[in-house]
Amino acid sequence: MQFSVYQKSELGARRVNQDRMGYSYTRDALLLALADGMGGHKGGEIAATIALQALSHLFQSHATPFIKKPERFLEDALLKAHNDIIRYSTLNQLPDAPRTTVVACLIQHNMAIWAHCGDSRLYWVRQNKLLGRTRDHSHIEFLIAKGRATEYERTTHPDRNKLYNCLGAQQPPQVEVSRPANLLPGDVIMLCSDGLWSMLPDNDIVRRLANQTVVQAVPDMISTALEVAGPKADNTTALAIMYQGADDGSVDSDLISTLMLPADQVTSTIIGDPEPAAALAADAFDEDEIEKAIAEIREAIEKSSQVLTDKDKSAP
Repeated sequence: MQFSVYQKSELGARRVNQDRMGYSYTRDALLLALADGMGGHKGGEIAATIALQALSHLFQSHATPFIKKPERFLEDALLKAHNDIIRYSTLNQLPDAPRTTVVACLIQHNMAIWAHCGDSRLYWVRQNKLLGRTRDHSHIEFLIAKGRATEYERTTHPDRNKLYNCLGAQQPPQVEVSRPANLLPGDVIMLCSDGLWSMLPDNDIVRRLANQTVVQAVPDMISTALEVAGPKADNTTALAIMYQGADDGSVDSDLISTLMLPADQVTSTIIGDPEPAAALAADAFDEDEIEKAIAEIREAIEKSSQVLTDKDKSAP
């Protein structure tokens, strides 16, 4: 598999960046993930970090070197992330669990499948056409579907920020999994937070992705979104790849090639330690408590992974 990739995140006008992104890949599979911690709940950046770590950890244990049941993997991975967040909240006796939206995409064998909870989005672009986009789990999308609001109200409606689905809430998330999408060389997949898509119309996003490389388009869109938002700019994050298909053995410094990876090797940009916890903890925790929180997140993730592995072993 060959692909070019670019990711970037900007703080905007917020005190803390609660967005997290990253990708992991083996010789035959690629996982893209992005989470947007919910600012209305303390610790959104911790929830987003836990979510990405959970996804990456499960990918590393199941992609050998590809995922055998991708739809089930994505659903299990997002539920695992939710349970890890709840476990972290319980271990720390938090009055309210931190919450995050999430979108993840698995690419293997020239196919892409994605899943999401909330309003972090995925765009699938081929040339100048938008072939696929996630549907936000928001009240405004519900109103549009019922004919009680128009598409033009997405960025102005007073209920546009109300979500009915996320990770970390009291009720389990409703994981929406896409149908498999057949990718062609030149296709672009982009994951982004609402700090980007809420400032740029879909046709503008598609135009930029179709006419620029991802290395050019991602920072260009983020810069434009921040400029449009001005002093109210949210955290703005995007991760995009241009898929180039099967690895033909050619050498191109602008492309990532997975052909030479051993079957049991995983490469990942997702951090191993939840460094964003320090941003939240600066006001509430001392250094010892920060280290304790990091250790507890690791322990929760390991325990959850073992439970899921045991469940898979006993499944028919």
